[in-house]
Amino acid sequence: MRFNTIHRLRTITVMLVLLGTPAAGWALQQGDQPLTDRWPIDPETAPRPVAQAVRASGEIQVDGVLDEAAWAQANPITHFVQSQPDAGYPATERTVVRILYDSRRLYVGAECYDSEADNLTVTSLERDLPGSTHDMDIFAITFDTFLDRRNAFIYLINPYGAVRDGQVFNDSRNADYVWRGTAELRTTRHDSGWTVEMAIPWTNLRFDPTLDEQRWGMQILRRVRRRSEDSYWAPVQRRDLVHRMSKAGMLEGVRGITPGLDLRVKPFVLTSDVSGSSQMGGTAQQGPAILRKSYADSSHEIRGDAGVDLKWGLTPNLTLDATYRTDFSHVEVDQERVNLTRFPMYFEEKRDFFVENSGSFVLGDVTEREYRMGSSLRSFTLFHSRRIGLTRDRRLLPMLGGGRLTGRVSDFEIGLLDVQTEAFGSTPAENFAVARIRRNLGASSDVGVMFVNRQAVGSLADGQFNRSFAADANLHLTDNMIVNSYVARTDEPDVTGNQNAARLSVAWRDRLWDASAFVQHIGDAFNPGVGFVQRAGIRHGYATFGAHPLVRMPLVYEVNPYAEVHYITDLDSRLLTRTASAGLDVLFRDGATASVTYDNTFERLDDPFSVSGFEIAPGEYQSHEGSATFTSNRARPLSTRLSIGGGDYWGGTRVSLSGSATWLVDYHLAIGVSGSYNDVSLPNGSFDTKIYGTQIRYSYSTDLLATAYVQYNSFTDQLVSNLRLNWIHAPLSDLFLVYTERRDVGNKVVLDRFVTVKVTKLFAF
Repeated sequence: MRFNTIHRLRTITVMLVLLGTPAAGWALQQGDQPLTDRWPIDPETAPRPVAQAVRASGEIQVDGVLDEAAWAQANPITHFVQSQPDAGYPATERTVVRILYDSRRLYVGAECYDSEADNLTVTSLERDLPGSTHDMDIFAITFDTFLDRRNAFIYLINPYGAVRDGQVFNDSRNADYVWRGTAELRTTRHDSGWTVEMAIPWTNLRFDPTLDEQRWGMQILRRVRRRSEDSYWAPVQRRDLVHRMSKAGMLEGVRGITPGLDLRVKPFVLTSDVSGSSQMGGTAQQGPAILRKSYADSSHEIRGDAGVDLKWGLTPNLTLDATYRTDFSHVEVDQERVNLTRFPMYFEEKRDFFVENSGSFVLGDVTEREYRMGSSLRSFTLFHSRRIGLTRDRRLLPMLGGGRLTGRVSDFEIGLLDVQTEAFGSTPAENFAVARIRRNLGASSDVGVMFVNRQAVGSLADGQFNRSFAADANLHLTDNMIVNSYVARTDEPDVTGNQNAARLSVAWRDRLWDASAFVQHIGDAFNPGVGFVQRAGIRHGYATFGAHPLVRMPLVYEVNPYAEVHYITDLDSRLLTRTASAGLDVLFRDGATASVTYDNTFERLDDPFSVSGFEIAPGEYQSHEGSATFTSNRARPLSTRLSIGGGDYWGGTRVSLSGSATWLVDYHLAIGVSGSYNDVSLPNGSFDTKIYGTQIRYSYSTDLLATAYVQYNSFTDQLVSNLRLNWIHAPLSDLFLVYTERRDVGNKVVLDRFVTVKVTKLFAF
């Protein structure tokens, strides 16, 4: 919209007073008017749009048809701008969005018109949309309900009504898709495209009820997958996603609403049949963690258990989560992997209680989206919840329960966690306590502190404890430059040595260039007892430089050549590892990717270690390795990922092959196979490793789905099977039927077998 000078200055001045916002990037476009009649526009300098919600004049029936009179009275949102493939140009397909509300709910109606309505891309009916939402047609909307331009609720919906919802923190840095809302949702498909109708209860959305009028940040995305096209209501660059709230528009006009009590109680009951040689031998189980009642004979046990989860919005800004007699028997098993390094492997957390709001407890080698940072939380994180209630070989220990308080107090974000496990065998009961406080600075910067305590308690306690202390800063100095840093220390009895860690990282990314560097120190006695550190006793330097120009070619969209160097010494500055790498990443217009890399590495090994029973002797090793990876368009009925690599390996050679293929029979059924193979030759012998897996996912509807996952690992000679049926019988209420088995193939022995039935029911107040 063309503002005259007086109007523009008046608008900006009013918004600065109301919002306390720097003017850069936050000029506002009032109403639903076209941004310009000259294309392309610059998404970074375009004004942020504003939409008006309208109170519904009558009852809205959520049926996927926008036929109530109230919808015709709502203000249409129609002007969408591409972020890719042609950033700054109008969307190729029309989208019309309307926002209504009443005393109970917020209503979103969207007409997603499509000139090829019979050619929509849908890959799943599952809730939480497994894989990537980039692989299908999507309508998405985010709400920054406190207008802090950092945190938001997000809903992503495909044409058949499958939804992925969650919370996003720190301006797109962290996302929590375990959070689930109770929105009522329906979609319909028709000759002109598809329609979304959604009703979100006010109890789902945290906001300040003392305000006369709600003003929220809002962003809307429309994805047309067959064209690899993303279009946004508030224009953004390709690297900015729908939850980058510092670039969002604004929703106004919601008045006279209250959040309600916002209390959810979810009890569960379960029964499980447990058998297997490991279980009968008394090792930690993977079935129900706490046993109410048990009936056993020589071959198996029948177990029963019950517990409860609670979620209570204490204030609009603070949420209390509590769990009692926690059980995770319905969680999918880990993917089998083979470790051919001398360092521990990082496994992702999958348990719902710990994944939800996990962004509130992050401190370590954080990464930033679209930046090559050289390290990640897989290298070091001060708090890794898998250290709670899990043994190192990934078996569950009994958990009594715990609580978590997360949210905001003024300009501070807080996260408090306390979890208690019970004694099992010779393992004592333990208490885990975590406190995290961050002070927000501007739209996307923060400084904070963190404390973690692990303490043995009860009759088996021997006075052992482990404590971690840290402070960090994550600063966005400009739109292109970020700085991350931390200092940390651990403390435990009878430990000598350097227990400190620190890191300073600087990264730059603009439309063409990317560069980053960091220096890091990790003491030889630094040991976060509830965290993960891959390598201690080092000083680590890193630098990278690359470019990512857009390419005007029929098939290729972007290329990214880069070079990087890692230089690692011990605490006496003696070189341990040096790696110089060069690579090229290619993004194709259909969403496929390809990459090639070359690594030149020097390793000094002071102590021997063993790989598959073969000892690697101390010494100095020089290696040259190369790899190539191709991932096809995953929206097609048949998609693949292939990777090959090889080169020197500790005085010998290694060839690695891995691949996977997925057949989307239709949006109900997906069949996947995967495999990896390593052929290793060492001076003192040779060996190979193989992992095979197959996964079948069937969705009868958005409420009834089944998965089967079978894996074989030649390294352990074990076959792991996991079959799961999930019926969502009411909002956020589930029935799970789970079968898990771990079998020693060579000895033809079943190590563990669990058949579990678990039922949950949500009661909302």
